[in-house]
Amino acid sequence: MEFIDYYKILGIEKNASADDIKKAYRKLARKLHPDLNPNDKEAHKKFQEINEANEVLSDPEKRKKYDQYGKDWQHAEHFEQQRKSQPRQERQTTTGYDFGDEGGDFSSFFESMFGDATRQRQQAKFRGQDFQAELHLTLEDAGVTHQQTLTVNGKNIRITIPAGIENGQVIKLKGYGAPGANGGPAGDLYITFQIAPHPTFKRAGNDLFTTTTIDLYTAVLGGETTIDTLSGKVKLKVNPETQPGTKVRLKGKGFPVYKKEGEAGDLYVTFDVKLPTNLTDKQRELFSELSQLTRPL
Repeated sequence: MEFIDYYKILGIEKNASADDIKKAYRKLARKLHPDLNPNDKEAHKKFQEINEANEVLSDPEKRKKYDQYGKDWQHAEHFEQQRKSQPRQERQTTTGYDFGDEGGDFSSFFESMFGDATRQRQQAKFRGQDFQAELHLTLEDAGVTHQQTLTVNGKNIRITIPAGIENGQVIKLKGYGAPGANGGPAGDLYITFQIAPHPTFKRAGNDLFTTTTIDLYTAVLGGETTIDTLSGKVKLKVNPETQPGTKVRLKGKGFPVYKKEGEAGDLYVTFDVKLPTNLTDKQRELFSELSQLTRPL
């Protein structure tokens, strides 16, 4: 496994505080979020990388293991157990080993330290490899809690997807990765959700944005128009003298809040006013009279 420098990914120093890690992650997450880069595969890849880096460095225990064991940090407990079980004389022999001068990688160091002792006792147990999968959803799918069945490595896995899932969000299913070696635990399955762009709604967090067209007469005189929401059609009042670009908010008609049943963001509707075309002579005459009435004296 190639070494991944999580500190470099987040652009921070190795002695960064927990607050520094949080700030760096949030700054990059806002920049690389898939909603802001829908067609940028490189940005999506980097978004996954910063999520992985944040998951490790924001956890004190994981960070400690990562700082000590590098790319082998997930096997830290095994190394510690083997080290404790080594005979005292053997530990003293290996303590003075200088792995930096020989140009070997971190894994070679552990092999030289524990390899012989391990083979004498029993084969080492290693955790299985993690699996990565993508699940593609529509905005309507992501807006309701529902179940789906995935086929991973020939195995059917039925999962419940909570309403309000984010585009690019990753969830972990513990133990659904590759089997472990020599009786070790199985790896995990990481599922990345991909939510397709919607033709009507734009999503920003838990809020939705849409545009509806009204005719000139409704805009001037007021009235009603029917609009679509994720939960169905609703009638919306149009105030008299509504200007093009006017925006109204429908509270609670936006996107569901993740894992908070009954809570939702807002829906923002922008009015687009359509001007009449193919006017009759009579209509032109009336508009001309109206223009005369509205001109200043």
